Amino acid sequence: MTYYQDSFAEDRLPHINIQAQYSFSDLPQFQFPEVLNCVDYLLDRHIREGRGDTPCLRTFDELWTYQDLFNKANQIAQLLQHDLEFIPGNRVLIRSANNPLMVACWFGVLKAGGIVVATMPLLRAKEIQTIVECAEISHVLCHADLAEEMQLVHSPFIKHLTYFGNADFDYITKRFSTNNNNYPTHRNAVAIIGFTSGTTGLPKMTAHFHKDILTICEAFPAYSLQPKPTDIFTGSPPLGFTFGLGGLVLFPLYYGASAFLIEKPSPDLLLQAIQEHKITICFTAPTAWRVITTKVAEYDIRSLRKCVSAGETLPLKVWQDWYDATGLKIIDGIGATEMLHIFIASNDENMKPGATGKAVTGYEAKIVDDLGNELPRNTPGKLAVRGITGCKYIDREEKQRDYVQNCWNITGDVFQQDEDDYFWFIARGDDMIISSGYNIAAIEVESVLLQHETIVECAVVGLPDEERGMLVCANIVLKDPSLASEDLKNNLQHWFKENAAPYKYPRVIYFVDELPKTETGKIQRFKLK
Repeated sequence: MTYYQDSFAEDRLPHINIQAQYSFSDLPQFQFPEVLNCVDYLLDRHIREGRGDTPCLRTFDELWTYQDLFNKANQIAQLLQHDLEFIPGNRVLIRSANNPLMVACWFGVLKAGGIVVATMPLLRAKEIQTIVECAEISHVLCHADLAEEMQLVHSPFIKHLTYFGNADFDYITKRFSTNNNNYPTHRNAVAIIGFTSGTTGLPKMTAHFHKDILTICEAFPAYSLQPKPTDIFTGSPPLGFTFGLGGLVLFPLYYGASAFLIEKPSPDLLLQAIQEHKITICFTAPTAWRVITTKVAEYDIRSLRKCVSAGETLPLKVWQDWYDATGLKIIDGIGATEMLHIFIASNDENMKPGATGKAVTGYEAKIVDDLGNELPRNTPGKLAVRGITGCKYIDREEKQRDYVQNCWNITGDVFQQDEDDYFWFIARGDDMIISSGYNIAAIEVESVLLQHETIVECAVVGLPDEERGMLVCANIVLKDPSLASEDLKNNLQHWFKENAAPYKYPRVIYFVDELPKTETGKIQRFKLK
């Protein structure tokens, strides 16, 4: 069935037989009407029910109510429909740091019947060009502060490039009414396209439906956060990253709460926001939690009640140090762009330090071997997941068949499940180092090294070696860089062998000033390799 005049995305979706969505038809919170535009529930509903004056989006300089966001989103929708030759189903690229106008653009595109392709603000022209070509982007909404790289992108697909965050945009949009009828799309119509951060070849486009946007709001947040209208969410992930989209837009608005947006988040700014604006829920990556822990004594964070970590595995030491410093337990979680958001996590009732957690409501998970057979408990294997969302690669059938096997999403992570149903992260499938016949998980080596008093950060990779197959190589950031020496390398190696299985010790050590990371805080191990 075709839901849009521009059927680009629908025509390229994988066949239903190789999708892995799984119906929880007995759970009413995951049931939605056929005609569904997710904006209606996330935003318009609050206006109808008299909550227009409630705070919605906050920054250090601004406060937008739900009515403010509703008005601006409607004006942006009409700008697309009346001035920019917009056709429902067109893909619209949004390029901005985290700010209220970016959120208004996101809602405005969906209100007009478009498909959102939100991007990270640090992307360069070549990367943006690839996204434009892959998704055949017809319209671009770019913050004026990011115009320089955008102007270097040239594509016949782009019909209109509009800059916002300046006086011209304010003048243009104010010509339109603050009331607008949402495009009557279908629950199974594509709402957003996310690009995965592959290390080789073209990035993969993964699609999510309007119903997916709402169903994830009934999954992880209900399981782990129990949001209230009085909550104020903040965090560091960009809105172009589905972790950030959920934690800083979808979840707070679904529950009638508010979000505090920071354009260039740092540990100090996160702590400042928590102290000054009484933040209650914070989303960020393990790397940031590690740094925040060293600074938290300088701030009043008594308002904070929930701490969420995702993007990469949370080391036990980071969890323990934060708990010792604050008495708060970090909620670890694993999600994927392909799955939209977190599908395994912990909560106050179900938490084992060091474990990622259990499958949240709306998902099932198991550990399988290479043939898809479920493995016994406490046996490492591939993580398989199915539930209310699932991988839907656009125009990449061969990759779809790799990711979805026997109706389960195979995430590429190695986990094991204990007898109490908790899932424990072992390694990314491609981060397993095989040396002299031993399987060595990079994360295990990192977890040991992080306990050493001289080390602030480290990343472990495997280096090719003729004799052993691979060597364990540790890239280490020292608290005091002046200590870097051959003697310290030797001391670390001997210390490691005293604290962990000797065959896992790093035979190669490099001291580095910093580790390469993505904008979302993930360590880019492929660069180290």
